[in-house]
Amino acid sequence: MAAPSSNTRGAMERSIRERVPPLLTDLYQFTMAYAYWRAGRHQEPAVFELFFRDNPFGGGFSLFAGLHDCQLFLRSFRFTDEDVEFLRSVLPPATDPAFFQFLRGLDCSGVTLRSVPEGTVVFARVPLMEVAGPLAVVQLLETSLLCLVNYASLVCSNAARFRLAAGPRRKLLEMGLRRAQGPDGGLTASRYTHIGGFDLTSNVQAGFLFGIPIAGTMAHSYVTSFTSLEEVWPQTLVAVNGDPDPVDFISLTKGWLSRVCELLAAEPGKIREGELAAFLSYAIAYPQNFLPVIDSYSVGCSGLLNFCAVALALYELGYRPVGVRLDSGDLCRQSVDVRHVFRLCSEHFSIPAFDSLIIVGTNNISEQSMTELNKKENEINVVGVGTHLVTCTKQPSLGCVYKLVEVRGRPRMKISEDPEKSTVPGRKAVYRLIDAEGHPFLDLVCLAVESPPEAGVPLSCYPLGRDNSAVSITPAQVTCLRQEVFTKGQVTHPLCSAAETRAKVQGSLQTLHPRHKRLQEPDSYTVALSGKLHNLVTEIRRGSSNNSNFLLAN
Repeated sequence: MAAPSSNTRGAMERSIRERVPPLLTDLYQFTMAYAYWRAGRHQEPAVFELFFRDNPFGGGFSLFAGLHDCQLFLRSFRFTDEDVEFLRSVLPPATDPAFFQFLRGLDCSGVTLRSVPEGTVVFARVPLMEVAGPLAVVQLLETSLLCLVNYASLVCSNAARFRLAAGPRRKLLEMGLRRAQGPDGGLTASRYTHIGGFDLTSNVQAGFLFGIPIAGTMAHSYVTSFTSLEEVWPQTLVAVNGDPDPVDFISLTKGWLSRVCELLAAEPGKIREGELAAFLSYAIAYPQNFLPVIDSYSVGCSGLLNFCAVALALYELGYRPVGVRLDSGDLCRQSVDVRHVFRLCSEHFSIPAFDSLIIVGTNNISEQSMTELNKKENEINVVGVGTHLVTCTKQPSLGCVYKLVEVRGRPRMKISEDPEKSTVPGRKAVYRLIDAEGHPFLDLVCLAVESPPEAGVPLSCYPLGRDNSAVSITPAQVTCLRQEVFTKGQVTHPLCSAAETRAKVQGSLQTLHPRHKRLQEPDSYTVALSGKLHNLVTEIRRGSSNNSNFLLAN
């Protein structure tokens, strides 16, 4: 499908301004900004980093997503008069009125964002985004940026895991809008599950905004709303060959139904007339898009027979029905039975295409059931996933954090009694080291002032999560992970469509070694500090334990 038009791109930016206005943040951001302003520190240059502490779902990787929206958010960031008046009403009465004038003039013209490209495979503890600018402004951005990245990255990673479980050939349909955490959660899920590897969405608005292919036909309610063939109207259908005389489609289908029952030795008395009426009515409305749900009553005794009769009638008139949807019971067994009937009809009635009709499976699919499905014999071509995909039932949050690492050019570090919550100080550069087979094997975090590592040159580094001993490695290739994407109020790196970012995801995942992509018990990927950065952390910790005057940030 084509990328969104300029009209839909404009709609996306308007959507960001409406969904993520500057007030969509925590109150303490404004109280801290006021305290900075009151102390005359609000313009001090500061640097924050965004990262997460653990790979999600017990897996070996995550996908970075949400950058596109972050860039649009920064570009549109400014307070309206109405925003400022509301803040005046909720902040303490002692707040200096001049602070509100300061807020009214704020924007992100002084902010620079350096980031890992959207769609990149990323790992715990790697700084994904660096946000630099005036202290008060970059503090105010914290909650909004976390909100934009946390869920997008989580659901994108969840989608990638479903894709790995499904394998590369089976099509995946995201259909979780009705189960999502609100309209924004549903729209975000549709977008980022497509980026993570899903092929289709049922969400029409996501198709409009993001150019995602959309799919869907009917629900059980449509089928059960019919009780009799008398409800079918119109009752005729014109053949594809251009014959102007309409055909009595009900009579044609009845004839085929008798032949199907005879072929399959089925009992006509068990066939639901209302179901047949629903199929007929829908096929007359959409003869080229006929894909009904066939388990409203009984698949074997009614739904499959009715489908075959209507589909064969469509073929006789020159149309190409699409297939069926199964939504209950043992999907694998039923799909095999359905495919067997399709083959019998294909051979008996000499219609080769009948054998290749699509079978869609939907029934509360989880990552585990997707994996199990692949282990069993089945004929399912498309799997629809909703609840377990968009709500990320295995892990509800990625846990991204936004931490201060530098003020006025001086490193800042949070030193916690919980070592996992301590931060790594200083402005940094991040490099991905690649082995001779083209697989990433280590992400190296260095101070920004350090020379970058070189391919073929040995280096010493300190892996996180291990003891303080150094290891020596020699990369075959070196890639700088972060790039400048926003500065001086402008997006400086092209915004990518969902399809373009989706392609990046697939490319990034393909380079990852299978041992890191395993859904169960993957090998841990190594993230390490350079020698100079490790020494800085050691010095600051030592100074803190000696009761030095080092400022504890956050």
